[in-house]
Amino acid sequence: MRTVADDIAQHAAREPGRIALSTPAGDVTYARLAARIEELAGRLRSCGAGPETVCAVAVEHGSEAVAAIAAVLRCGAAFLTLDVGQPRERLAAFARSAGARLLVTTSALAPALDPALGPDLPAVLLDRPVSQDPPAPGRPAVDPRALAYVSHTSGSTGEPSAVLVEHAALDTYLRDTAHAFRLGPDTVALQTAPLGYDASIRDTFAPLLAGARLVIVDRARLLRPEEFARTVREHRVTALLSVTPSFLAHLAGQTGLDDPLAGVTLVASSGESLRPFLAAGGRGLVPGTLVNQYGPTECTMTTTRHRVPAEPDPSADLVGTPRAGAVVRVLDADLAPVADGTVGEVYIGGAGVARGYGGRPARTAECFVPDPYGPPGARLYRTGDLGWLGRGGLHYVGRTDRQVKIRGYRVDPAEIEGALLCHPNVTGAVVTPHSDDRGRVHLLAHVTGDLAGTTDAELRRHLARTLPPHLMPRRFLRLDALPTTRGGKADRRLLAGAGGTA
Repeated sequence: MRTVADDIAQHAAREPGRIALSTPAGDVTYARLAARIEELAGRLRSCGAGPETVCAVAVEHGSEAVAAIAAVLRCGAAFLTLDVGQPRERLAAFARSAGARLLVTTSALAPALDPALGPDLPAVLLDRPVSQDPPAPGRPAVDPRALAYVSHTSGSTGEPSAVLVEHAALDTYLRDTAHAFRLGPDTVALQTAPLGYDASIRDTFAPLLAGARLVIVDRARLLRPEEFARTVREHRVTALLSVTPSFLAHLAGQTGLDDPLAGVTLVASSGESLRPFLAAGGRGLVPGTLVNQYGPTECTMTTTRHRVPAEPDPSADLVGTPRAGAVVRVLDADLAPVADGTVGEVYIGGAGVARGYGGRPARTAECFVPDPYGPPGARLYRTGDLGWLGRGGLHYVGRTDRQVKIRGYRVDPAEIEGALLCHPNVTGAVVTPHSDDRGRVHLLAHVTGDLAGTTDAELRRHLARTLPPHLMPRRFLRLDALPTTRGGKADRRLLAGAGGTA
């Protein structure tokens, strides 16, 4: 089967001088990018990369990261992108749970990564001279059922789970995205999602598959509204494929920032509810098409899309209709369909459903179930989301479990609670979500223990050793004891109500 690497090579053959990437280090043509992908693919095959081989790609944002991921796909292998800015212990846990067998990195990053990821993970250094590698064997065909990438999501056990997505699911999704958004050679897309999160796959490879130009800038520029707007203007960006409602709301709240999305004809939002942004009148910020995307990591990023009208209904959280090949079912506890307009649990089937969770057969069996209404062998993913079907498609209601969305990332508070309990002075911990007056979700940690001499800054430093910034509580509320239910469990409902006013 084809991969995005084949499309890049095809663009290079037709228009070798076309710009594929604009980076702080300079522009990269399609010809240069295609050649680098082939070079790295040969090196990876020489090191054993092939079907079911997971290659952990730990590279800074830039052209080398793009080429390395595409080269892994070219080999028919699977990639695990690691955000090198995250704690080393967390990256090591990701590599272990994904079953990584090769580390793709650079000489500058390897000394810091090797102690954490372990000496048994062979490193392929991108800046190593090619002449030192043995000749690569011939390129094998890519098996559509082989593993394409591994992405992690927070789970109910408190430990991140490795989601396994196959080549056919990834390739189908990228092509559908390019077609649905009408991406093409005139598109200029800005990479906004950080490496290590599946949204960055859409950000990066849907534009390149379509022959567009991808703009990659330093992450710091994306986080400052003035710099973000300047980047959009300077590069004449036309498409943003992975922005969160929280970021759009932040952008809309900047006084004196005139028309920050000028020239942008497409904004695709995902990761959390768009409703607070729309309710605050944010639609006017986006001059072109605004698309609300919905879909879990376990279903290859996006399942439904909704084109938000110029005057949306802020009372509805409409996430739209399924993309080509995807199936959405709203079912009751007995897996029977509920009537339109009735709230039930959202199940997703068809194109995009992942293989399951790496190394967790019990959780895979619990979450990936047979589709009683589909063809033989069809499966459904139980999302844990509540919704109802009506005019315009799927309406999102909320979650059935404790998972929440923080700045576009799916978070299970149990993961943070586990990290807090590793602190020697913490004897109890409950993390609850709260919303501010603008509808933005943040976390509050309720903690017990001998903490008189432990500051919030010390607790944050403790958490930062294993958790990324989006899992950091905004506040720490110290209690003598955690309230409990009659069954002896922490009364999370009571804490959630009290925390908002503490």
